[in-house]
Amino acid sequence: MFRHVLRRLLLAIPTLFVVLTIIFVIVRVAPGDPATAALGDYASKEAVDALRTRMGLDEPLWRQYLTFLTDLLRGDLGNSLITGKPAWEQIQFVLPYTLELTFAAILIGLSLGVPLGVLTAVRRNSLTDYAGRILSLIGLSVPAFYLGILLIYTFAVLLDLFPAVSSPPFSELPGNLHALVLPAFTLGLIETAYITRMTRSVMLGILSDDYVRTARAKGLVERTVLVRHALRAGLIPIVSLIGIFAISLIGSSVLTEEVFARPGLGKLMVGATKQRDYTLLQSIMVIYAFFIILINIATDLIYTMVDPRVRHG
Repeated sequence: MFRHVLRRLLLAIPTLFVVLTIIFVIVRVAPGDPATAALGDYASKEAVDALRTRMGLDEPLWRQYLTFLTDLLRGDLGNSLITGKPAWEQIQFVLPYTLELTFAAILIGLSLGVPLGVLTAVRRNSLTDYAGRILSLIGLSVPAFYLGILLIYTFAVLLDLFPAVSSPPFSELPGNLHALVLPAFTLGLIETAYITRMTRSVMLGILSDDYVRTARAKGLVERTVLVRHALRAGLIPIVSLIGIFAISLIGSSVLTEEVFARPGLGKLMVGATKQRDYTLLQSIMVIYAFFIILINIATDLIYTMVDPRVRHG
């Protein structure tokens, strides 16, 4: 197990290096000049040149790249071109909200999607199966922002159970969790649809396997057969789907954040792009890359816990 973890960590180093290089190149080839974006289109050429010198943009590309890597090793993400404050301060403020929303959405998706997928597979071609397949298809088809608006109208406007737009600080934990319910269910219900269909497809293939029939022939309780034998054997594709969703939700939950007026990493990235704040945009992409690497490593480790044979693959 230790060797497997060590191997994954060592493989993550060149992967992270390549990703950081791509981020550096993308930001540098993006249209527009960072110094002009910071000072405005009507700034004098002297002022723009002075700012470019202060930002190091007049240096050769290879030297800018070395400076970029050196600053990252020191934990320095640079200062925002718009506010002049360290980029990490803005990221540090919104990141907990994004992670909170991502974790809650995944928890909802797993709690609802796995049982529904197992149930529809066990009752194949029954009314329950048809209802589950129709509901999951609807979940796949409804955009997140539209579902969010429906939830706001139903549970905030009509029933007045949850706030429509609110993001209390984490120091006010009850209010924070109360405001989290609707945005979490917005993303969680969509994820439930994907997990339900994935679980159903996997379980349909497993339930006809010989070892499942043997377990039933031994007189084991049906719940034991489904959970300890069938479901456990089908967890790897479900874990893969969860890993993909975790990566996607961290960066692409911007529409949900906009609908519910929540701070978040995706919303901050869109704002930095609109304002042409290249330093902040680059910093967000670096943080996002780190989380992609961490999630991939965590997914690999979960594989080994689900099926120890994976570590020898």
